[in-house]
Amino acid sequence: MKGGVRALSSPTDTLASNGVFMVMTALAWSLKAWWALMLPDTAGRSQDRHRDEKRQVLGWEFRTFVTAFVSVPCQVVTPGRRRILRVLSWNPHLAIFFRLVDRLRR
Repeated sequence: MKGGVRALSSPTDTLASNGVFMVMTALAWSLKAWWALMLPDTAGRSQDRHRDEKRQVLGWEFRTFVTAFVSVPCQVVTPGRRRILRVLSWNPHLAIFFRLVDRLRR
């Protein structure tokens, strides 16, 4: 960038920096797998559907995972000492997202 701002440039000219980027990529990929493996398989009539969704999320590419679960636009409201997150848009994977959020809250 002009003006000497180096915030958006990444030093990839040494072996150590390449290793750091490989570790970051591996951690991000592991996050996707952990997310999918933590999805609950609830007993009952929707158990087969939940297992299929778990397999589906495990098979996603990382870009699909980011689009479905990480890049969800939210409005943050802080009334008093609480924090409320309001989801501002819809995508077909939000049911899976909220099922895992419910599991993590327990």
